[in-house]
Amino acid sequence: MMYSNKELEQLAAFYNNQLLNSTIPFWFPRSFDQEHGGFLLMRDADGSLIDDDKAVWIQGRATWMLSTLYNNVEQKPEWLAGAKLGYDFLNKYCFDTDGQMFFHVTRDGKPIRKRRYFFSETFYVIAAAAYAKASGDETAAANARRVFDLCIQYATIPGLLQPKYTNTRPSKGIGVPMIMMNTAQQLRETIGYAPCDEWITKWIAEIEQYFVKDDIQCVMEQVAPDGSIIDHIDGRTLNPGHAIEGAWFILHEAKHRNNDPHLINLGCRMLDYMWERGWDKEQGGILYFRDVYNKPVQEYWQDMKFWWPHNEVIIATLLAYLMTGNQKYAEWHKLVHDYAYAHFLDMQHGEWFGYLHRDGTIAQTAKGNLYKGPFHLPRQEWYCMQLLKSYLS
Repeated sequence: MMYSNKELEQLAAFYNNQLLNSTIPFWFPRSFDQEHGGFLLMRDADGSLIDDDKAVWIQGRATWMLSTLYNNVEQKPEWLAGAKLGYDFLNKYCFDTDGQMFFHVTRDGKPIRKRRYFFSETFYVIAAAAYAKASGDETAAANARRVFDLCIQYATIPGLLQPKYTNTRPSKGIGVPMIMMNTAQQLRETIGYAPCDEWITKWIAEIEQYFVKDDIQCVMEQVAPDGSIIDHIDGRTLNPGHAIEGAWFILHEAKHRNNDPHLINLGCRMLDYMWERGWDKEQGGILYFRDVYNKPVQEYWQDMKFWWPHNEVIIATLLAYLMTGNQKYAEWHKLVHDYAYAHFLDMQHGEWFGYLHRDGTIAQTAKGNLYKGPFHLPRQEWYCMQLLKSYLS
């Protein structure tokens, strides 16, 4: 199948409507914490609060999302005011004395947990950069660039962060080059920063050299330092949705670089390999984990359907289709779009449920927790809407 221009216009209108009339209104303004700052995001299906703790990375993501809507959709004062609530809370409560960020804090900002990676910091960077663009706050822009430089140190200097594992079986994950690539893209496209392009090129090269396995048509989640497969349960575990998120980051970069053919080819290979491994041919949807050699996976949620891989695959397939015209990507996009909006969308209260059993029934009703908030779904709807409008103009 191919999408006609009329169908693409309808898709753009659909994503626009879902974003502005279902997804964003579920979260805001009710999640603005006017008393302590930041956002109250741990919510049940009907929007009622199930916990008032705050996940730092999601405080950053929500700040980025509100700033991005203000910068790109409409300059609504409540979106900018909400972004300021998040940005100020992050600065006031979420950095430890050693400069690292916390992962989990109480409603009033008391630290509960710190993790041995720097994803809170990367989401702070994109939040501060987008907020700086929206508000004109030069201090926010400086903070975004400063913490990005810190993230580069964390990503490149061994031992700077406390290691999670011993040196018995060394490994590296695709998550670091992926998140750093996208952080650099966001920083470049909001307030600009000279080193971004060079670092993006390095991180893409790392993904291609070490994690993309053309011989077995696979994208690994982790590998040994030399890129070889670690033939143990953790080393064999694949996350198709995550790899496909990486694919669209690379396709986005290809688009930025005047449709760079090498990057289009790389992004499409990654999408092709992991669609084949991730799409549930029996029941539809994206399976959460697979084993590279089709052996049993350790995690008991391995065959569940989580919300966010579907958001990432919707973006990747649409982007691949619009950039290549290959009809298989239109077919895949329609499959994943139709599955996701039929199974995850809450027609009564808006937004998406987060967790389904393999057969598509709802596993639990929470729409917000330490890991789910206003990010993957609104980003997908906003990105696809903007992409389609640009393509059709």
